[in-house]
Amino acid sequence: MTVKDKKKNIIGLLLKYVVPLVISVGLCYLLFTGVDFKEMTDIIRNQCDFRWIGLAMGLSIFSHVFRAMRWRMQLAALGIRPPVFALVLSIFGTYAVNLVFPRLGELWRTSYIAQRQRAPFTSVFGSMVADRVADTVTVLLLTLFTFVMAQKAILGFLAENGESYAAIGRILASPWLWAVAVAFAASVLLLMTRRNASGWLARVQSAVRELWQGFAVVFRMPGRGKWLLWTVALWGSYFLTTYIAFFAFPFTRDILAEHGVLAALVTFVLSSISMGVPSNGGIGPWQWAVIFALSIYGLDRVSAGAYANLVMGCQTLLLIALGIFTFVCIAVEKRRHAGAAKEAGTENSII
Repeated sequence: MTVKDKKKNIIGLLLKYVVPLVISVGLCYLLFTGVDFKEMTDIIRNQCDFRWIGLAMGLSIFSHVFRAMRWRMQLAALGIRPPVFALVLSIFGTYAVNLVFPRLGELWRTSYIAQRQRAPFTSVFGSMVADRVADTVTVLLLTLFTFVMAQKAILGFLAENGESYAAIGRILASPWLWAVAVAFAASVLLLMTRRNASGWLARVQSAVRELWQGFAVVFRMPGRGKWLLWTVALWGSYFLTTYIAFFAFPFTRDILAEHGVLAALVTFVLSSISMGVPSNGGIGPWQWAVIFALSIYGLDRVSAGAYANLVMGCQTLLLIALGIFTFVCIAVEKRRHAGAAKEAGTENSII
């Protein structure tokens, strides 16, 4: 390996792991700067009904199971049929690994299932890419729907809260923004369909084709309607986790009473978008997105921070617990298989 290659590897590692950690730590620092931490903890201790938080966390486990069931269908279309329990463990492990090493969780679950089933890594990886592309498409559709439904509240908040927010509101409402967006999309489409491309464009086209091929299996596999139902169940459970957590505090219950389920949907969509920001398990960006969403409906920063930090804290502890459970189960399984193989070898030597 040349010095140039080593430098590239170091830069790659910094971008993958150090930058997300800096983002998470930096946003968490800003989150608590200028905030009365004691007041926030008092709100959690005195006003929170933890029964609703427990119910929300329990429901979030089902989202992992639904994701495993959806992925199972995609793998089956490729002739790979791992047990459901192994798939559920792979999803648990993915989110636990992502808490420490952002985005590495997806590679870990691909490797785990590929090795366990003795399947080609590229095939399993392609199905995982399809899983994530489906999530991206779902978030985009939800974002469009939510913005249309909550446009009045969002633009009203941006217009009423400072010149910087007002400028954002004017930009979002401008027809020029949408004209530029359409022109940009058309330009990208032309570039992606250009023939005889070379250099960086050829590499980008190749990557896009691979992503599409991984996603296209969804349209060819049997039981597409069932796959769609699992997708609805998966994202429905994600949303219900947010919605149920709203009942834990009196101020978020008041928001629901005044603005209805749309307030929870806005919070859910913005927090889902924030997960695209490089960070350790969404820590930092997620709380900021939730606080911003709740401030649209008039909630102060301390109360919104209490809700956001409690939910993220409980979710993080749950993922750690599920991660420990996963790796213990995998270790036990490997030990059992090793013992069975040793026993079979002993019997063969006797015969």
